[in-house]
Amino acid sequence: MKLPFFAPPLEFAIERLSIDDADHLPTIHAEHFLRPWSEDEFSSLLDQTPVFGFAAWPVGQRRARPVGFVLARLAAGEAEILTIAVARSHRRLGLGRDLMEAVLRTLHADRAEALFLEVDEMNMPALSLYRRLGFREVGRRPGYYEQPDGPRSAALVMRRDLR
Repeated sequence: MKLPFFAPPLEFAIERLSIDDADHLPTIHAEHFLRPWSEDEFSSLLDQTPVFGFAAWPVGQRRARPVGFVLARLAAGEAEILTIAVARSHRRLGLGRDLMEAVLRTLHADRAEALFLEVDEMNMPALSLYRRLGFREVGRRPGYYEQPDGPRSAALVMRRDLR
């Protein structure tokens, strides 16, 4: 009797981003946004003291391209998610949650009071994740996100209290 083949589960390391990682980020960002950020934009952000981020790499492949990342900024006790993206090929593996939890751990250690983010009202997987992580809607920006098929959608402003 032949046993079915089961691939071992993929393991990922979540590590802090540095300015040297900026060249890897535009490719993933372009999968999610109509106007993706350039390597120079990522470098500029990562060079700013209040900006920090994390990326997910397959274990043992730190020199490869990351498969997801998040950038955040902390100032005066309040933080915001600047952007988050997971490669289409690696979705539904829990990487978005792992990346957000890395940010939350950092913010708790830094005694931040709140974390804000904006999300497209049409992005149901992201909305579901953020709600599971304890975010609640506190505002709305109508017509904020341009859609490939023409109509614009609202950005929901969400907040999670950290204290």
